[in-house]
This record gives sequence, C-alpha cells and structure tokens, in this order.
Amino acid sequence: MIDLYFAATPNGLKAKLFLEEAQLPYRVFLVSLSKGEQFNPEFLAISPNNKIPAIVDHAPVGGGAPVVMFESGAILLYLAEKIGRLIPTEIHGRTEVLQWLFWQMAGLGPMAGQIGHFNVYAPEKVPYAIDRYTRETSRLYGVLDRQLADREFIAGEFSIADIACYPWIVPHQAHGQTLSDFPHLERWFVAMSARPATQRTYEGVENAYAPKQSLSDEERQVLFGQSASPAAS
Repeated sequence: MIDLYFAATPNGLKAKLFLEEAQLPYRVFLVSLSKGEQFNPEFLAISPNNKIPAIVDHAPVGGGAPVVMFESGAILLYLAEKIGRLIPTEIHGRTEVLQWLFWQMAGLGPMAGQIGHFNVYAPEKVPYAIDRYTRETSRLYGVLDRQLADREFIAGEFSIADIACYPWIVPHQAHGQTLSDFPHLERWFVAMSARPATQRTYEGVENAYAPKQSLSDEERQVLFGQSASPAAS
C-alpha cells in the first residue's frame, strides 16, 4: 500500500496518474492548500518543503522501514524503478526518459506555473510578467511539439516522461496557449487524454487554474504570502 498526500494540482496529478497507470494499490490523503494543511507538523515530517505530492511506500523493494518521499519527479523515478516499468533499463532509452523528466521539472512546470499564476491568481495584471511567461511557455510547448513530430510518445515508448508532462499541458488555456498551434503536441494530448488511467485520474477533478470564486485574503496569504513558503505546487 502506498499513501499519497495529494491536492489536485499538476504535480499532485502526476503522482496519481502514475499510480493509476501502474495499477498500484494506494490511498489518498487530501491536503488542503488553501487551509494551510501543508504547514502542519505531521505533513512537514513527510514533505519538509511543504509541497505536495508526497508518498509513504509501506512495502519497499527488499522490505524494511517504509520509504518516505517528496518531490514529484523523484517520486515518479522511484516508483518506476520499484515496478520495473515506465522507464527503460537500456542506457540510451533510460537517458532519453530522464532528460525529458528533468526538462519538465526544471522548465515546463515552473514556467507554466508562473503564467498560470499571473493569468489566474495574481490580484492585478502585470503585463511584463504575463508576456514573459506566455512567451517562454510557448517556446517550451514548441520544444515538446518538435520532439513528438516523429514519435508516439515523448521518449519513444510510453514512460514517466509522458506522465510528468501531461498534467502541465491540461491547463493550456490558463497558460495562454492554443493546442492547435502545436499539432504534434495536440495529437499526443488527445491520445493521453483517452487513456483509461488518465480518465480515472481526472474523474471529478477541478481545474486548479480555473477557480470558481475569488480567493479570500486569508486564503491568498496562505497560498502566496511572503510570511511562509508558497504553497501552490
């Protein structure tokens, strides 16, 4: 059994999507970011960076004490190695997957997260920030589009690279992007959306970048205040 500490942000959905694809038994512990539950001492003992997702694997390979992990990219890599699937063992294929996993962690996620914040959550429009992050996110979408021009999945075969990237393309409208501008990416996105594991993962999930109501001052302070580490993951 794997415990998943989860909120329905792109990074949280990455971990859930993996567990659904791998069909591993897991149970979800919801973490309310707007209520500040990510700062509870019990959660910080699992995720010292006060971010979701985090996992506790109660049945690690080889037995022994449970494995406790935070950081979505590390979680995907750990779980793929645990089950021996979704990352190649051959050096060239493994390297291909790893570089696209790290590309998502270092580029696509942070940049898309910034434009999502400035488009949706910022209390005032900041044209320079919106222009900068829209352009950079567009560039990254273009990188992925070119990578997918001659292959079905990002690293050739379906892998944790696809699982890592997909949840960051789901809110493309909040990123100021139109998928039809990236035809290879759009084809991949449609195929990913149709996978049964994806549909199970997103069933009943609200778009984190399309809030139905304005944040209260208290919620905004918890999520984005300077007195504590930012909570949105």
